[in-house]
Amino acid sequence: MSNTKIEIFDTTLRDGEQVPGCKLDTKQKVIIAEQLDISGVDIIEAGFPVSSPGDFKSVEAIAKKVKNATVCGLTRAVENDIKIAAEALKHAKKPRIHTGIGTSDSHIKFKFNSNREQIIKRVFQAVSYAKKFVEDVEFYAEDAGRTDNHYLARVCETAIKAGATVLNIPDTTGYCLPSEYGAKIKYLMEHVKGIEKAILSCHCHNDLGLATANSIQGVINGARQIECTINGIGERAGNTALEEVVMVLKQHQGLNLETNINAEMLYGLSQLVSESMGIYTQPNKAIVGANAFAHSSGIHQDGVIKNRETYEIINPEDIGLKGSQIVLTARSGRAALAYRAKNIGYELTKLQLDTIYARFLTFADERKEINDSDIHQIIEASSIYQQIISA
Repeated sequence: MSNTKIEIFDTTLRDGEQVPGCKLDTKQKVIIAEQLDISGVDIIEAGFPVSSPGDFKSVEAIAKKVKNATVCGLTRAVENDIKIAAEALKHAKKPRIHTGIGTSDSHIKFKFNSNREQIIKRVFQAVSYAKKFVEDVEFYAEDAGRTDNHYLARVCETAIKAGATVLNIPDTTGYCLPSEYGAKIKYLMEHVKGIEKAILSCHCHNDLGLATANSIQGVINGARQIECTINGIGERAGNTALEEVVMVLKQHQGLNLETNINAEMLYGLSQLVSESMGIYTQPNKAIVGANAFAHSSGIHQDGVIKNRETYEIINPEDIGLKGSQIVLTARSGRAALAYRAKNIGYELTKLQLDTIYARFLTFADERKEINDSDIHQIIEASSIYQQIISA
C-alpha cells in the first residue's frame, strides 16, 4: 500500500447501528453497503455475525453483493464467534475477520477477571484461529486508549506473530487527547517488533468531541487506516465521522495523505443513512449538516457573494451539494437581499434596494427566516413596485 494512502474502514452497519432505535433490516443494509462500495470505501464492517441470526444474514448478503471493498465481520476472541463470522463471510471476494479483546487494566480486571499474561495468550489464540479461515485478520485491542503503552506494544507484537494484518488501536471511551493518541500511535510504530508487517488503525469515539482530531493525529503519526461511520453515528456520542476525516485530508494537502473516497457522494450517503435509520442529523454538523454551507450574518453573506472562499473552505459541490445558501434573517444585509431578489427576477438599483431593505427589516423582525414568497410580498407591497417591474 502507498505510504500516503489512508484506508477508510466504514463501520456504519456495525458500530453505527448500535445507536438505540437505529436498527436496519438486511435490505436496507445491503443498499447502504452498495453505496459505500461505489463511494470508494476500502473496508465495510458489515456486522457482528454471532450476535443474532439477522446480523448473520445481513453480513452474508453484503458479502455476496459487494464488488470492490473488503467485507469484514466482528468477533470477540472466542472460537465460536470466529467460526460463525468465517461462515458468514465465505462468499466475500475479500473477507476480513475482526477479532479482539480488552487490554486496559480496567477491562482485564473487571470484564475478564483475568491478568495481562492470560490476555496475551487469548490474543494469540484468537488471531491464530481466525487465520485458519481468512488471510486478512484485524485485531482490536479494546480500550487501547487507556492501555499502558508498553503492554499494548506486547499485545500488538503477539497479534502480529499470530498473523494479524491490521492492528486496531481503539480509543473506546473517547478519553484521549489528540496529542496523547498521536503519541500512542507513534510509540507503537517505533517499539512494536514486526510493525512493518501490519497496518495500524484508528478507531476513535467522540465522548469528548475529539474523535476526528484523534484519528487525524493517528494517521499523522503513522496509522494507515481510519475506522469511521457516516454522520459520526455510533455508541454513546458516536464515532469518527467518515465525511470529516475524508475532507480534512482532502483540504489539508500538506499532510500528503489521501483516500479513495469520491467526496461528491458524501452528502448523498449522509442523507441515505439518516433516512434509513430515522436519526436526525444536527443542522450544525460539520460537512453534511443543513447549516454547513448556510450563511445568515450580513457580513458573512456579503463576503460569500463577492467570493465564496472568504467564508467557505470547502466548495459545497465537492460533497454533492448544488451550492451555498444565503439565508435571509433580520441579521442579513443589503447585499444578501439584492442577491436573493435577483435570483427570483428582481434587478434592484441602489435606491430601490434602500427602500425595499427598510421594509425587509420590519418584515424580518417578525419571522425567523424570509423565503422567496416573502420577498415577492415585500416588493409587491412597496410604493416602488411598478418602478421595479417596468425597469
